[in-house]
Amino acid sequence: MIHHLKGKLIEKNPTHIIVECNGVGYFVNISLHTFSKLPDAELVNIYTHLQVKEDSHTLFGFSEKSEREIFRLLLSVSGIGSSTARTMLSSMSPAEIRDAIANGNVPAIQAIKGIGAKTAQRVILDLRDKILKVYDIDEVSLTPNNTNKDEALSALEVLGFARRQAEKVVDKVISQDPSLSVENIIKLALKNL
Repeated sequence: MIHHLKGKLIEKNPTHIIVECNGVGYFVNISLHTFSKLPDAELVNIYTHLQVKEDSHTLFGFSEKSEREIFRLLLSVSGIGSSTARTMLSSMSPAEIRDAIANGNVPAIQAIKGIGAKTAQRVILDLRDKILKVYDIDEVSLTPNNTNKDEALSALEVLGFARRQAEKVVDKVISQDPSLSVENIIKLALKNL
């Protein structure tokens, strides 16, 4: 119903903001991610999600459309309400949540306060295909890095490096540039070992 608000930022707190639009002040619940992205400028543009319940109408605000999309996807999971979804977006960035779901990273999602193992698994099970489709992430594109990583680790082991030590360095190299070839991963890893 309310797609976005563009107006004057009256109040800014880590959990909510008040935006005045043409003389009407809107109380908007936000995540810490949105709080950190909001400028201290007087005029703001906030993407919103209106949750209508029997006893309340609650407005949630997001600095980016992608964060709102992740929020809506999280709400579609059984057992995840608006407060849990907001906590998740306060604990991790939308990109981190997206990647954790796409990669099936249960421990990352379970690390969020209030999320148990079963809920984390349900989030991944329910949303993985949707995340891959919405963000046009091709599952094939997620695996070459793993293949490159495995090949680089094998080569480093042959060269006499301990796997655990090599893996830390390789992970760091890949996190800086995921598109590196096996040869470049090995070269950069050797400089750091």
